[in-house]
Amino acid sequence: MQKLDFQQTAEFLRSCEDAYILIHQSPDGDCIGSGYSLQAVLRLMGKRAKVLCSDPIPQRFGFLLPSEPEEDFEPKCIIAVDVADPKLFGSCCEQYRDCVDLCVDHHISNLHYAKRTLLHADAAAACEVLYGLYRHMDIPFTEQIAKCLYTGIATDTGCFKFDNTTAQTHACAAEIMREFPDVRYGLINRNMFDVKSPSRLRAEMLMLQAMEYHLDGKCAMICVTQELLAQTGMEEQDTDGLANLPTQPEGVEVGITLRERETGVYKISMRSAKDVNVSAICQTLGGGGHIKAAGCLLRGSLEEVKTVLLEAVRKGMEQA
Repeated sequence: MQKLDFQQTAEFLRSCEDAYILIHQSPDGDCIGSGYSLQAVLRLMGKRAKVLCSDPIPQRFGFLLPSEPEEDFEPKCIIAVDVADPKLFGSCCEQYRDCVDLCVDHHISNLHYAKRTLLHADAAAACEVLYGLYRHMDIPFTEQIAKCLYTGIATDTGCFKFDNTTAQTHACAAEIMREFPDVRYGLINRNMFDVKSPSRLRAEMLMLQAMEYHLDGKCAMICVTQELLAQTGMEEQDTDGLANLPTQPEGVEVGITLRERETGVYKISMRSAKDVNVSAICQTLGGGGHIKAAGCLLRGSLEEVKTVLLEAVRKGMEQA
């Protein structure tokens, strides 16, 4: 594995051809913005590029997608963006997990699985890393690239309120807004953070009513089961952002969201409201992420998974 800087990454992108760009399953604003901004940049450089994801892109991110149809071609280069662990590729992209030529990421838990890695763990989003790379390469931004980068930065910082937000993060967003003043950034933020479907609101009401409190009220937990999805009509792609709900009650230090992907398989999202390192906790369970936002995948019955999670969080709190 070779660690790259901006110059080395720029040289690699200039030399690569026919690239598949892999983003993680259950796609969010940062991986979508990263993937489609990189596709746009490579196309500006006269190269063929295609974004691959194991799950459908949620409809609310449709404005980030290019107007041109995806091209069909055999890849000569595989690039991953915003993917710390190849397990996150999902079934569609799993065949490429051992042949990733370049990974661009900002997760401190990155497993360095690619042949080359551009990693800035102090960046708030992969889109922030790519913003710096594109500026280094003197790439002329288009409105689509600007929207992709802004959306990725905004969503991974919780609209600039998470602790990962830095002065550099604000500077990147400010430069994008200055260069493209006609983009409706307020509308982007409203659609990303405020607008919810009726089924999502019904689901939130039920989850808040059933929220569990553990470890003297310092840990809160919600469950998104297949039964709940069926009861409310909420689709899987409408679950983005639910992980922030358990950290809202006063006194909670760790919030846990369990999403039942299939019977006996749960995707875990963990958030830290204060000082607990949830990345370290999730790493003990085979996952990882950021200090304040991390996840993992667990198998077993719902009660078994809860027991494993609470024991891991208890130990993590003792070490905080």
